[in-house]
Amino acid sequence: MAPQPLRSRLRRTDEDSKVRLSEPSLEDGRELWRMARESQVLDVNSPYSYTLWCRDFADTSVVARSGDEVCGFITGYVRPQQPDTFFVWQVAVDREYRGQGLARRMLDRLGNRMAARGCRYMEATVTPANAASTAMFESFARDRGCTLARSPLFGSEHFPAGHGHDPEVLFRIGPLSVSPAGNAPASFAR
Repeated sequence: MAPQPLRSRLRRTDEDSKVRLSEPSLEDGRELWRMARESQVLDVNSPYSYTLWCRDFADTSVVARSGDEVCGFITGYVRPQQPDTFFVWQVAVDREYRGQGLARRMLDRLGNRMAARGCRYMEATVTPANAASTAMFESFARDRGCTLARSPLFGSEHFPAGHGHDPEVLFRIGPLSVSPAGNAPASFAR
């Protein structure tokens, strides 16, 4: 995961300042694609793949909405060969909603949901230069009393030549349990 400077189309008003979290719907696929593309740092998949993700992996993903607009998302999946492990694929927050704990709030919601389903571990990959994602996963593990183990997963040699992809470090957090308070910052509506 790389840092995500998004250009936003959204305007915050008193009317839409409450951000709600939910599972994505089929119609959210195009917005997930837009946010990934506008980040200019996330690996952008096809619009089809984001729409398919919202259909097939909605229960392992979360979107944040302000009014009717998507302003953040996390996509993830349960690893087929390790059904006790949930993998966080992409995290994005629209620029106007950054610095308010929204990514962490989405991660807490997803962590609780997946722990309740029996997942004991959360995994994600983070590039070495991505201080924001590193801090988010470290605080998630610390606040839940979990161990965070780091190990190399993908080196530059695993990606196409000339692609310029940074190495990815695997973060493995666990064992997970449902957080009683959800660890959601008080500044957001539930």
